[in-house]
Amino acid sequence: MKSHGKELRKGRYSCAGNYYHITTVTKDREKSLANLHTARILIQSLRYADEQGWATSLSFVVMPDHLHWLFELGEMKTLDKLVASVKRYSSTRVSILEWQEGFYDHGIRKDEDLKSVARYIVANPLRAGLVESITDYSHWDSIWM
Repeated sequence: MKSHGKELRKGRYSCAGNYYHITTVTKDREKSLANLHTARILIQSLRYADEQGWATSLSFVVMPDHLHWLFELGEMKTLDKLVASVKRYSSTRVSILEWQEGFYDHGIRKDEDLKSVARYIVANPLRAGLVESITDYSHWDSIWM
């Protein structure tokens, strides 16, 4: 399978204080994040990024084979370095977790509603048919919900 990670970087712009929604997937779409321990390690990785001041998480959902994350970028990291750090931190703690190269990012424009983006992110398990109610899914968080 050919990786298109470098193609995803074209036009990427990192700016501290801006809001981003990123999506990143596991290598070969392995469902390694369906494992409770692995999903919790990834969530700890997001919390670590917050504690270090690299990002301020607003909303996320850990799906079986990918992550959706809405955050404000901190001063210490570029977007590429932040995502690479989260991937590295999580995969070194769990040997079964490998990440696909690259990630998709969407810089949130001033006219976009952050709460709507957060709702979209949190509703992913519902749209995927994993649960009938978001309260039945344990790998998500949002400052608004």
